[in-house]
Amino acid sequence: MKDDAESVLTTLPDSAKLQALWLMMLRIRRFEQRAHDLFLEGVVKGTAHSCVGQEAIAAGACAALRDTDFIITHHRGHGHCLAKGAEMGRMMAELMGRIDGYCRGLGGSMHVADLSRNILGANGVVGAGIGIGTGAALAAQMRGEGQVGIAFFGDGAANEGIFHEALNLASLWKLPIVYLCENNQYGLSTTMQESTSVERLALRAAGYSMPGITINGNHVEAVRSAVVEATVRARRGDGPTLIEAMTWRWGDHSMRANLPAHRSVQTMKNGMAQDPLAHTAALLQSSHGISTSWFDGMQLQVETEVADAEAFARASPEPTWGDLSDVVTAPHAASSEAALWPGGVGERKLNFAEAINEALAIEMRREPSVVLIGEDIGKIGGIFAVTRGLQDEFGADRVRDTPISEQAIALAAVGAAVSGMRPVVEIQIFDFVTLMMDALVNQAAKFRFMLGGKPTVPMVIRGPTGGGVRLAAQHSQSLESWLMHVPGLVVMAPSNAYDAKGMMLSALRDDNPVVFLEHKMAYLLPSHPVPEADYTIPIGKAVVRRNGTDCTVVATMMMVEKALAAAKKLAREGISVEVIDPRTLRPLDIDSIVASVKKTSRLVIAHEGWKRAGFGAEVSAAVAEEAIDWLDGPIVRVTSKDIPMPYNDKLERATIPQEIDILEAVRKLVRRNQEV
Repeated sequence: MKDDAESVLTTLPDSAKLQALWLMMLRIRRFEQRAHDLFLEGVVKGTAHSCVGQEAIAAGACAALRDTDFIITHHRGHGHCLAKGAEMGRMMAELMGRIDGYCRGLGGSMHVADLSRNILGANGVVGAGIGIGTGAALAAQMRGEGQVGIAFFGDGAANEGIFHEALNLASLWKLPIVYLCENNQYGLSTTMQESTSVERLALRAAGYSMPGITINGNHVEAVRSAVVEATVRARRGDGPTLIEAMTWRWGDHSMRANLPAHRSVQTMKNGMAQDPLAHTAALLQSSHGISTSWFDGMQLQVETEVADAEAFARASPEPTWGDLSDVVTAPHAASSEAALWPGGVGERKLNFAEAINEALAIEMRREPSVVLIGEDIGKIGGIFAVTRGLQDEFGADRVRDTPISEQAIALAAVGAAVSGMRPVVEIQIFDFVTLMMDALVNQAAKFRFMLGGKPTVPMVIRGPTGGGVRLAAQHSQSLESWLMHVPGLVVMAPSNAYDAKGMMLSALRDDNPVVFLEHKMAYLLPSHPVPEADYTIPIGKAVVRRNGTDCTVVATMMMVEKALAAAKKLAREGISVEVIDPRTLRPLDIDSIVASVKKTSRLVIAHEGWKRAGFGAEVSAAVAEEAIDWLDGPIVRVTSKDIPMPYNDKLERATIPQEIDILEAVRKLVRRNQEV
């Protein structure tokens, strides 16, 4: 392991050190310039963002890191990846969308990553890397192996909420991370003065009790020195540092941009006069006597390297549909539920919250990488007591109370997951998933795909959903259909304590991001037989709760108990109802539903979400596609009224589907056919 000087460059004489830094800056510049040429030729498509003019930050910062340290960057990230050791040929292949690119041509310029070199990736969402890097730093801290990281971001990202949430979280936990802002003084066309309330972004560090410094980001030796100091501090356990590196981008916001001129000719001249390569070359010539012939030789060397990289990329095939078979979702593990039989479930009973708690405890004992993160989950066990007692057993490091910072919590979970941990996030009330949607939809769900199917994102987002306990419109929604829409997510919705335990264990052991829905009313159900055994329930497999022949009812979560009660009453009327509980909403076991419909010829779908574009709409469409010729009547959806949830208890009950609504839907459908 390298010493506290952090880099092999520190073992070289000053002149050799500066030569290596200048050479890296030259490699970055020529790569970017050739990429721009290829974009104009139509070989690189879509868009890309050049860092020409900002090379000193990438070269200087990464020179201060060990091989084991990580970086995460942003949409202008080519230079950071190259400086951390990425291969130029695979970089160029990714920009061309070729199979030999770092992400198999599926990520492109804004998503280049190489996890083997601890390059956690570029990111197209402004500020996202700040949160993901915070999670990676949490993983590094928990492993205790001296790893630190850098989260690169632009000045525009410093006005995103994640900047403030993440810095606060990292300071509280003293995470080993350096937040490095590349301040090129423009977001896209808006100046920093027009968008930012402080003169220097580094001043904001004081609000989060961490050092904040502003440096000349065009002087590579100043960048390296500042980052060395920050990484030494982080490795000591003293927490994060905010570095603001002042710089200048020579080109437009992106290669695609064809914007009206928003910087004057003189302003451009002044900015380009601060050329970091020219500054370092002058130092090497004036203070170290480096000859012109050395610079000429390095220019030829780099030109050859860029040409070879382009040739490699051009020779690489384009990806095909056959290359996409494993890139969206990692394989699910086999279920162990069958091991319970023939002995059965047994007589021991737990309530819904106790069953989930037991599953969490089992897995935390078995797997040290499981860490729980959330608001008020430690000392009090969450507002529904699901995690009660776990902090006493596993400690505050593994059961972590957080600030009220949903975006930072969720993005940190993504970063921790891709860095080897298995985080479990509690959403205090599931309506607040709206504050986490970028982390779930743009990050967790897409991370594996954008990186070519290589990484896994083993994380669980869990918490109370639905209505019935008079928490009104912002605390009572059923938003599962939003999440079902997103490829890459697993969405689980248990309806009883037995399933809750087995499904939670499946979720905890899955290598995909899992959304685990716990209906608030399920916490109030009577205790249910739950075995002490360690068992998992298969992901994506529905269960038939009651067999029948006249009508299929597909019900989710609390609708399952209501459907079973309705089926029992309908049996007295001579109507045989089959009740199916999907359990997993994505992937959805449509085969079991279709098989039932082919038997009964009728379908009612009961769920608590709204009708329009809800779970029932998806099931209706899928059944119509697969089994329309077997249907003897219209598909009927029993859902909540199309209004936000009222606070008044009578109106709330009238809004949520009840047993009588399922009864009437089935009666009407069956009798309609009988009358025909």
